[in-house]
Amino acid sequence: VQLQASGGGLVQAGGSLRLSCVVSGRTSSRFLMGWFRRAPGKEREFVAAIKWVGTNTYYADYADSVKGRFTISRDNARNTVYLQMNSLKPEDTAVYYCAAIAEYTSGSYYSDHLYEYWGRGTLVTVSS
Repeated sequence: VQLQASGGGLVQAGGSLRLSCVVSGRTSSRFLMGWFRRAPGKEREFVAAIKWVGTNTYYADYADSVKGRFTISRDNARNTVYLQMNSLKPEDTAVYYCAAIAEYTSGSYYSDHLYEYWGRGTLVTVSS
């Protein structure tokens, strides 16, 4: 499984960006997909995840810091997961990573330890 994230860039506070993560190799609509970020000098942290819960049904979850501003979605026909980021703040500046769990059964998907596959990251810089 290979993940390729893209869409980062420089944006002013209040602006928007959409990140994309293309999954290749072994793919499945049932993969649990997550976005994490690492800000300068900080630990990598959970941003959002989208989990298969039934036929064509997914559950999305978010860190409190991005709830109401970010939206995670997926297009299974394109094997792509998106992170729409609105109302960006300078504190959202970070390298953003997409990650996947092939067969999620239980455990906290807020923890990066559970994820088996990672993309290389894309830099998002929000200027004030």
